[in-house]
Amino acid sequence: MKTISNSGVFTNFYDNNRIYIDKTETIYKLLMTQDKVFISRPRRFGKTLTLKTIGTLFEKGVDPYFKDTWIYDKWTESTYPVLYLDFLKCSVSDIDDFKEDLVELISVFANTYNIEGYKESSEPQRALNRLLTLLELKNYKVVVLIDEYDRQLVANINNPELYEKFCEIIRSIYATLKSCDSIKFLAVTGVTRLKDATIFSVGSDIVDISNKSAYSQLIGFTRDEIKTFYIDYLKLAASYDNNVSVDCITETQIDAILDKIAYNYDGYCFDENCVKKVFSSWSVNNFFKDIESNGYIQFGDYWYDNGGLPSIIGKSIEKQEIIPFEYLNKDHLIEVSRNSFLNPTSLLDIDNNVLLCQTGYLTLRSPLSSGDSIISLGFPNREVYDSLTQLMAIKALKKETSVNVDGKNILDEGNAKQIIDLFNTALNTVSYDKFPLNSESSVQGYICIYLKAAGAKVSAEVHSSKGRADLVIERLHRRIVIELNYADSDPLAKTKLNEAIEQIKNRDYGNVLPQKELIRIAAVYNANPHVRAIREYQQVE
Repeated sequence: MKTISNSGVFTNFYDNNRIYIDKTETIYKLLMTQDKVFISRPRRFGKTLTLKTIGTLFEKGVDPYFKDTWIYDKWTESTYPVLYLDFLKCSVSDIDDFKEDLVELISVFANTYNIEGYKESSEPQRALNRLLTLLELKNYKVVVLIDEYDRQLVANINNPELYEKFCEIIRSIYATLKSCDSIKFLAVTGVTRLKDATIFSVGSDIVDISNKSAYSQLIGFTRDEIKTFYIDYLKLAASYDNNVSVDCITETQIDAILDKIAYNYDGYCFDENCVKKVFSSWSVNNFFKDIESNGYIQFGDYWYDNGGLPSIIGKSIEKQEIIPFEYLNKDHLIEVSRNSFLNPTSLLDIDNNVLLCQTGYLTLRSPLSSGDSIISLGFPNREVYDSLTQLMAIKALKKETSVNVDGKNILDEGNAKQIIDLFNTALNTVSYDKFPLNSESSVQGYICIYLKAAGAKVSAEVHSSKGRADLVIERLHRRIVIELNYADSDPLAKTKLNEAIEQIKNRDYGNVLPQKELIRIAAVYNANPHVRAIREYQQVE
């Protein structure tokens, strides 16, 4: 069984007998039809590996590294020197250091290929211009690959002065690259696409393929790719999931474990038609690695744990520019204007939901090609939803919370009264100027926020075949379902309680696979100023 690698070095797959998801057919189509491209993807999705694959093709050809791949007998291009500018290797905090780092990358290239007449400059755009001019005079061609062009911008979103200085350098570098005849192929990657960097301004000769349907699955894994290239790991996972030997695994069991992986790590859409989707490659790789090393299945939050929440989003939550309540329903669609999605100008004034999408916390849920003025976004999968909403909750409450009382985990061991007491404790901490409890959704949202800040797996408005439960809390051996109503008087509270009880019975909330201990509670929040608590509740058998 081949080993799994998260390395961004393409040649490692060949040298170390590791799994490589063969993307060379799409890469071939890209290189045969485009000259200068930009592609935006979230961190840890495989942008660097894609660039290194392209660089290896141009610099070394297909032998030996592309043996057994789709492109092996089709690539006939000559070899070319490759200038690889990795902005991850350059300073993010000092302009002079950044310039020095970038010039060094250019100079190393010039020295490696013995570019006669090249002279180093302290300004990267001058060094680059000299290099490209010399190549042009000698009628040489070069491949230029720029990885994470926006690294310095993202790092300085809370430092406008330094942000603008880095922007100026990026503009000057692009001006040097624009319409340069010595460039055989140019590719630029980044997390964000920003017009203040001029790469995407009117008249640019760089084609933005970030949402082009033909390249939407170039980065990330498809279900078929996982099933083809990770079949041995799928069988191993299915054997643990079904407690049988690997030799006894059926196709149905393989598809079932793929469904579970998809629920946790699939759902990213970079397709303008909103049809094609991909899995998080980082999460899938680490999931399979853990299975092999641990000997059991665990759906960790790998992608999120590797990077957390962008600081600009955290600050927006604390300043209430982002309201966590709006993100609690996993299936809820978030709307942004078409213009703000397609034409963000700067990280300093970008729409927060567009930024969440560009950084991988939301994804496309409607076509870009429809011409509508509104574009819908949503959560890609369970991993992102649970992780993001938990951290949003902590940021909103400015503290972590607890579901433990006297050393007892109430969600795991408590009865209906203790669970409701926990909710009332949470509601008693509400600051009414920030979170007024003036509706059913606000009470439901605050309980959800409180539980998420405590690390509980809780979902709001959970769909089933017969309706939507207000809150569902999933524990290892227990499922807690809450149907919550709202009233402003004692008589109305009693009526609303009966309605909630009947709704649970008629719609059989929570009675789904996998089977667990099921606790179903009908509850009513009484908003009477003298009460302001859940007084009426009943466990429904």
